[in-house]
Amino acid sequence: MTNCIFCRIVAREEPASIVFEDDRALAFLDIRPVNPGHLLVIPRQHFASLNELPLPLGGYLFQVGMKLAAALRKTDLRCEGINLYVADGAPAGQEVFHVHLHVVPRYAGDGFGLRFGPNYGKRPPRKELDELAAKIRAVL
Repeated sequence: MTNCIFCRIVAREEPASIVFEDDRALAFLDIRPVNPGHLLVIPRQHFASLNELPLPLGGYLFQVGMKLAAALRKTDLRCEGINLYVADGAPAGQEVFHVHLHVVPRYAGDGFGLRFGPNYGKRPPRKELDELAAKIRAVL
């Protein structure tokens, strides 16, 4: 048995409340939900981080997430909005190192949110933004 809990779910070695599966992806309810209906969409194949995940598969996981978001809105669950969220790396909040997309039903006053650091909202000079854009373009 592997150490990756999501790999064990794919292999049916761990229980999961599955809502979608096909040959590429699996989606199930999160056991530590932000709100009822919080889903995780994972690739069947193990990829620890986004830079390991093939682009077409990443796009497919997002498509599955969109389909599940639409389904959540059709249920009687409280769902006034949806967050699609990926944490990539420990500093970003990733706890299970198997790529996964959170599909989180949201409603006003649910208490969930992202906290912004002290520099949020400070607009850097355009020259600085252009220099950062050039650095990113250079490695694409």
